[in-house]
Amino acid sequence: MIIRFNSFGRYLKKRFNTTVYKVNVDAGFTCPNRDGSLDVTGCIYCNNDSFRPSECKPQLSIKEQIRNGINYLSLRYGATRFLVYFQPFTNTYAPLRDLERLYIEALSHPSVMGLAIGTRPDCVDEEKISFLQSLAKEYFILIEYGLQSIHDKTLQFIHRGHDFQAFLDAVSLTVGRGIHIGVHIIVGFPTETRKEMLKMATELSNHPIEFIKIHQLQVVKNTPLADYYTNKYFHTFDYNEYLDFMVDFIELLNPNMVIQRFFATAPEDILIAPKWGKTRHQVMSDIQKRFEQRNAFQGSKCLCHYN
Repeated sequence: MIIRFNSFGRYLKKRFNTTVYKVNVDAGFTCPNRDGSLDVTGCIYCNNDSFRPSECKPQLSIKEQIRNGINYLSLRYGATRFLVYFQPFTNTYAPLRDLERLYIEALSHPSVMGLAIGTRPDCVDEEKISFLQSLAKEYFILIEYGLQSIHDKTLQFIHRGHDFQAFLDAVSLTVGRGIHIGVHIIVGFPTETRKEMLKMATELSNHPIEFIKIHQLQVVKNTPLADYYTNKYFHTFDYNEYLDFMVDFIELLNPNMVIQRFFATAPEDILIAPKWGKTRHQVMSDIQKRFEQRNAFQGSKCLCHYN
């Protein structure tokens, strides 16, 4: 089979010489966009129920969540190696002493190879990054910065509370310290043209970013975006349009960057738009097919200078 893009699963298998599974945990973090530091409503698209796995239960300890997740993945897939993914909200948004306790607790399980930490670029500092650097000497440590867009007009529209420069500053603080750097982006905001969305692939390819998560904008219930969509309808990606967009985007992407996610799937009971009626497996299979139909490869049109 011809390899047309760098997937996260393939990367982990090559690195660890075995299949590695993520165990999602909810450590009970909040966010400066929700606790009043910046705002109380969150980003306009944010409903954590749209991406929090059912096994994430913050009322349980980290050890209990990890044990439950590992037991499930071991029974279902025969999994033996794991990364602990601190996912909901902002997972560096706490005093360093609390982060030390939580991260060390997560790494104490003998089958855990490392951590993936989802956070905001304005919620790291020298002390926190230095601590992660110390962990990275023995473990795989990936910090995933939620950027969502390189365009400040979009970050203002979604009430993100930081600009693109804050992301660049966080990357600069993190690079060269043994910590793997990832970025999350969302495509499909009504503030951006298709050309502006594609520009993100070129821009991000010219920075020391190793991993990327991409997903289409989803309008979900109980969010300010849902109200905006109702009052000022805007176009969201239809299915075939997104398949073509994804190929175009990844052709522009640094060929060395690892793609962790190509799309999102919010629960049907809270999803307003777009409704594709496809399973995760179907979407991923159709993306692969679209690459084959177009004989496309990651980075084949990349204009980046960063390797």
